[in-house]
Amino acid sequence: MDLVTPDEDVDEKANWTASQFYDEAKAELKDENYLNAIELYESLETRYPFGRFAQQAQIDLAYAYYKNDDPDSAIATANRFIRVHPRHASVDYLYYLKGLINFNRGIGFLERYLPTDRSQRDPGAAVNSLDDFETLLRRFPDSKYAADSKQRIVALKSTLALYNLNVAKYYIKRGAHVAAVNRTKHIIEKYPRSTAVPRALLLMVSSYKEIGMNDLAADAQKIYNLNYPNGMPPLDNPVLSRKPTTSEKIWEFLELDK
Repeated sequence: MDLVTPDEDVDEKANWTASQFYDEAKAELKDENYLNAIELYESLETRYPFGRFAQQAQIDLAYAYYKNDDPDSAIATANRFIRVHPRHASVDYLYYLKGLINFNRGIGFLERYLPTDRSQRDPGAAVNSLDDFETLLRRFPDSKYAADSKQRIVALKSTLALYNLNVAKYYIKRGAHVAAVNRTKHIIEKYPRSTAVPRALLLMVSSYKEIGMNDLAADAQKIYNLNYPNGMPPLDNPVLSRKPTTSEKIWEFLELDK
């Protein structure tokens, strides 16, 4: 049997129609051959930049980049499509995809198998994810992705509230009580339904006392007593509200989350 040379392979694709490129790319995507799919979608875009196949190729390309662990290219492709085709029927999906990409950004091998507290990490991706999902709900409230987006928004707000709580605790350890008060105010105003709020109130009480503002400390304590007569609810972060597993104890011992 004669071997096919790279030049002959290129010549074969030179005569492909947009439909052939798209069908082959879709098959590669289905088989999880993401790099091959990306190359075919990019070739389709280059050779046939207009028409329905090109538009769908851009949508699929964003997803292929995401699955190929290239979140920046995925988001750039999604943003380009949204900018050029703002009224396309799949724009809601692209906002949802952007939200997913940022939601999962930075989760590596260890994080997948040794759960840790995300609230102690850089919140940038979580902030972007929250914005993506909220934009989706604002622009497309009836989208089929709305229900899942709402659930992810709850989780993201919990994570961001707990992140800010960790920052407030850090300020207190450093004696920066004014900064701690400001951070607790941010939690209460920005994430009023999160279980970080009662903890923020108690930190506020402590910091006000430290800087001699006892009247404000008493006011914060009254608010806490009024709203939480039975004490603090459990944290709505699944990692923090349960006992750590053996793997997580090892993680903490090695200070891998510091």
